[in-house]
Amino acid sequence: MEMTRVDLRNYLERIYSVPVAAVRTRVQHGSNRKRDHRNVRIKKPDYKVAYVQLAHGRTFTFPHLFPEREQSPAGGPVEDGPRGIPEEPQRQSSNPRRGGVPGWFSL
Repeated sequence: MEMTRVDLRNYLERIYSVPVAAVRTRVQHGSNRKRDHRNVRIKKPDYKVAYVQLAHGRTFTFPHLFPEREQSPAGGPVEDGPRGIPEEPQRQSSNPRRGGVPGWFSL
């Protein structure tokens, strides 16, 4: 909520090296229709949504922040968990409403 249009533009240009043409923001108000067991209204928090237009002909791809671990000749991961048992990779649940955006990415 604290980031302004200028802050968002500078963040994208300096961190991700993406040329930004325009930034539009809006505040999405949280719903307050739910009620708890005491019949008191429960309000979800407000959040800010930003629409970023990139420069003509440019696309944005998320950087690969977590490289794959090296594999041992036996085919298992190099690092073993406790008691010598190889660790299984953690699975991330995908949210169908996010449209392919990784779960770890949010502002």
